[in-house]
Amino acid sequence: MNYTKFFLQILIYQNNIKFNDFTTLLTRFGFYFVRQNGSHHIYKHNSLKELINIQNMKGEVKPYQIKQFLS
Repeated sequence: MNYTKFFLQILIYQNNIKFNDFTTLLTRFGFYFVRQNGSHHIYKHNSLKELINIQNMKGEVKPYQIKQFLS
């Protein structure tokens, strides 16, 4: 998959983003998996204090969690 094109797709359309594709994109941006608490997957980046929390809801990521990543 072309992740540059995928990232541009996320910037434009923040709906219907596949969970597995999004987690791969997170790792390409330097995030790493910390833990899982129920359906919440927690990712961290060494240069950020905040954690990224994403959920796999029927194979997709929730739009507000994509906005959290983009900010």
